[in-house]
Amino acid sequence: MIVVTGGAGFIGSAIVWRLNQRGIKDILIVDALGTDEKWKNLVGLEFDDFIHKDKFINMVEGGFKYELEAIIHMGANSSTTERDADHLLQNNYQYTKTLAEYCLWNDVRFIYASSAATYGDGSLGFDDDESKIGQLRPLNMYGYSKQLFDLWALNHDAFKDIVGLKYFNVYGPNEYHKGDMRSVVHKAFEQVRDTGKVKLFKSLNPKYKDGEQMRDFVYVKDAVDMTLYFLEHKEISGLFNVGSGKARTWNDLVTALFNAMDKPVNIEYIDLPEHLADKYQYFTEANMTKLRKAGYKKSITPLEEGVKDYVQNYLMGKLYLGM
Repeated sequence: MIVVTGGAGFIGSAIVWRLNQRGIKDILIVDALGTDEKWKNLVGLEFDDFIHKDKFINMVEGGFKYELEAIIHMGANSSTTERDADHLLQNNYQYTKTLAEYCLWNDVRFIYASSAATYGDGSLGFDDDESKIGQLRPLNMYGYSKQLFDLWALNHDAFKDIVGLKYFNVYGPNEYHKGDMRSVVHKAFEQVRDTGKVKLFKSLNPKYKDGEQMRDFVYVKDAVDMTLYFLEHKEISGLFNVGSGKARTWNDLVTALFNAMDKPVNIEYIDLPEHLADKYQYFTEANMTKLRKAGYKKSITPLEEGVKDYVQNYLMGKLYLGM
């Protein structure tokens, strides 16, 4: 059996969808559905059971009855604006540590979601070298909660047995429930649909013109394939970036969106909120050399193709993976 924590969430449900495509249904989904519409991500997916995340961690701590092949740990509070540090430490760090220890003790494959947020302002680059983890300085508490577990894994020599994945700016279907943490593709789609234009933040950095701030955007289908590569290749462990390897501007992103919607490009630049000014990343770009050296050979979907697929095959009908 394969456990997918956060299995009703964005990347987690996409992982279950891809596993189903490969004929795998012996899956235990772990999550907390709450009061939003995250449950809709599960409709059309096939899995053996669903367990609330609190019950699951109690089961793990008390001795687990299932024979497990792997735990793919995508569950976390992924809000970059969350201010409850105690909650993030418990939910993102301690929870992950408990699962990792269980897997290490019981010879179960452990693949977990780290984050590109651990790279902070990017001044040290975006190199997924475990030896550089201690030098990184995240800009928000979410990034720090992910950094703490990366450090724990490093200090306990766990990366020889487990896999950590630093996801960059992932976009795609099944993110509809994420509120303000949705990708700009989804938010901009609604803006264009309702107003005919997109609002982007002005740049406060003289090195970047308005809308020319750059991010590494990666389509969720690619992110899932990179993740499952490590389920297929259990001989490979370590910390790896999950991105496209090519930084693109916000202007590129929304232009691709307008084109996919067959609408004229119409961008309005607005002031960057004061509370984000000292936490804003102007450039991210995943170094994908390590993943390629590990044998991952699949091509990565270009931004324009990914946005077109997302918009025309999902957003225009608000369709979910698996439906």
